[in-house]
Amino acid sequence: MDNKYRIEKDSMGEFKVPEEANYGASTARAVENFPISNLKFTRTFIRALGEIKKAAALVNLDNELLSQEMTQAIVEASEEVISGKYDKDFVIDIFQTGSGTSTNMNANEVIAKVAMSNSGQSIHPNDHVNMSQSSNDVIPTATNVAAVLEANEKLIPNIDKLIKSLESKGLAWRDVYKNGKTHLMDATPVTLGQEFSGYAALLTERKIDIENSLENVKKLAIGGTAVGTGINAPTGFGSDVANLLSKHLLVEFCEIENHFIRQGSREEIVQLSSALRALAVSMFKIANDIRWMGSGPVSGLNELSIPALQPGSSIMPGKVNPVIPEMMMQVSAQVIGNDQTIAFASSSGNFELNTMLPIMAHNILESISLLGSSLDVFEEKLIRDLKPNSENLSENVQKNSILVTALVPQIGYDKAAEVAKKAMKLNKTIKEVLLENNILSENEIDELLDITKLI
Repeated sequence: MDNKYRIEKDSMGEFKVPEEANYGASTARAVENFPISNLKFTRTFIRALGEIKKAAALVNLDNELLSQEMTQAIVEASEEVISGKYDKDFVIDIFQTGSGTSTNMNANEVIAKVAMSNSGQSIHPNDHVNMSQSSNDVIPTATNVAAVLEANEKLIPNIDKLIKSLESKGLAWRDVYKNGKTHLMDATPVTLGQEFSGYAALLTERKIDIENSLENVKKLAIGGTAVGTGINAPTGFGSDVANLLSKHLLVEFCEIENHFIRQGSREEIVQLSSALRALAVSMFKIANDIRWMGSGPVSGLNELSIPALQPGSSIMPGKVNPVIPEMMMQVSAQVIGNDQTIAFASSSGNFELNTMLPIMAHNILESISLLGSSLDVFEEKLIRDLKPNSENLSENVQKNSILVTALVPQIGYDKAAEVAKKAMKLNKTIKEVLLENNILSENEIDELLDITKLI
């Protein structure tokens, strides 16, 4: 087996590294130490690490701490990491040292090796690639940069698309009347359009929550180095790196005003996660409403016709299930669970460092990614082709005994309740009971129960 390994050195001495690997001894030690799960950092997180290392090298060049040749080599290697070329070399488990030092060193070692290979320069992972930085500010910064990129590129556009689709249904179904429901029981009428316009408005609120929370996430820890004091970093390093990240990524990042609230505390991620949890709760409600409205077709509500996408049973032929709402509800449950983990992890900020950084990074990015992809599927495979069962909806409205609510100003609450109970007992419409008991004339009934005036 020895011929498949090479010997590398780090500050602890020699260690065997897989021959084909582009990382070094520190990464290999971490791989051996943390055989915990199959969870690794995401493509977006690795991209963010590459962007940080690239920007740091350029700022170090400006401060005459790196040569032009060495900087160019680090920048080019970082760009290859940004492109995804070396994703296979980012091998460390999410469950690792709480600062994420292993993953920061993973990036440092890969970039140093690639830079040396490309340029022939002697480049050290700590002295050069990690210059003016610490894992304690790099990992929080990478988490925040990745979260903003993921939200801007994959989540918010799909929220917008779903809102637009729901608004379209709201307009198309503005004259589709149905029974409202409170406590899962029949209530006064609404339109299907009103319900779906409500869903669109609900998601608009959630989108605003997310966008507002991202403003704090854009304030970066970089420049704080080990404990927030900025030791070993030149003056203005954090601000200069943030400015370059803004230029390269077209997002307005900035250095945090007080570094002691970004490394020991991670509440900006808690705030973002809370906004994502609220979106998940909203989506659970919408998905579950649609699942209920599509239930049946014989003994359920049968108000909506849900697109048939696949067989619903391995034993019951012809059965079709609401698979997309069920998918969405499971995603919501996962995001709510991720939020609990993030809140708990953030409470583990002891003095100048939170030591649950990797799991917070993993969970926030997973929540953004899950919501982004599931909302896209929800719109495309459910909302877009959803249809109302208009005849059934109209028939149910006519049978709704709660229509007596409209009669209360005319005949009083008690008399209206008596009419409602009689209609339910005899399985008759409100109009039939009113006419049979000579309570109101037909013209009066039609005027009072005009559905268009009850909405």
